[in-house]
Amino acid sequence: MTATPLTRGSEEYLSWLEVERGRSRLTITSYRRDLGQYESTLATAGLEPAAAAPEQVEGYLAHLRTSGRSPASVARATSVVRGLHRFLLDEGLAAADPTTDLTVGRVPLRLPKALSEEEVSALLGAVVGDGAAERRDRALMEVLYGTGARISEVVGLDQADLSAGDGLVRLYGKGSKERLVPLGRYAAAALDGWLSPLGRGSVEPRQWRRRGDAEAVFLNLRGSRLSRQGAYAVVKRYAVAVHLGDRVSPHVLRHSCATHMLARGADIRVVQELLGHVSIATTQLYTKVSPEHLRAAYEAAHPRSSRDPGRAVPATYEGP
Repeated sequence: MTATPLTRGSEEYLSWLEVERGRSRLTITSYRRDLGQYESTLATAGLEPAAAAPEQVEGYLAHLRTSGRSPASVARATSVVRGLHRFLLDEGLAAADPTTDLTVGRVPLRLPKALSEEEVSALLGAVVGDGAAERRDRALMEVLYGTGARISEVVGLDQADLSAGDGLVRLYGKGSKERLVPLGRYAAAALDGWLSPLGRGSVEPRQWRRRGDAEAVFLNLRGSRLSRQGAYAVVKRYAVAVHLGDRVSPHVLRHSCATHMLARGADIRVVQELLGHVSIATTQLYTKVSPEHLRAAYEAAHPRSSRDPGRAVPATYEGP
């Protein structure tokens, strides 16, 4: 059955959730149903989401609460509507967010589960071959994992963003905020292979279709800038090949990068800078510390840890 088309803003929001945030197809189907009901309600008043006012949003949610929907279902629908309006505002598709002052119950944050280092190695090792597509796919996934970048940041890279010789790459995050992050040896080597005559050079068209494609780091095989959907499809194809298809998305690679760095002792503020988070609270939620790492850090640092029960507190300790 063909999915009911939504307004352009809602379709772009669902695409962003799937590609950028790694939401599953089942989740996207549920969100599409919620948005379809929301848009149908607004349509009775001759409105689209971009023109909705707080009273329309509150009226819709009040209807959900009195129509026999479960609290979890209402919470999900509320979260979807709020997320849509924030997205429309951020993307310049609406002048205001009517949900700004909306009071709702807290919806638990669901984070993707990080892959193990062995699983990441298997995924990256699944790219076999030396053709243009394989060179691009290898570089794409190495950069995603090596930098912890968002998929939109990676497909938005221009060649001028690659700093020659210093191992840094310039990324543009939310709100066009710029940051420099290390590229890493494996990612740099893979990029060199792609940005060669046998890689990117072999798919460059004689005439560029769109302004900006000529500067793009990642191209599709038709010679246009690789889209978020195209990059997502690349990652999923290799994930399926190593039997990780239901667990892997570009966002999972970002989460895995941060988790592995923390597990190996990286300072959380370094990870915050790498990911481009404004608040360290976001990084703390995003990068759950494993119990093993937590225990190791505790035993290495706490004066009364279990590593040496007989060890006395140093004489220089004076208490609080």
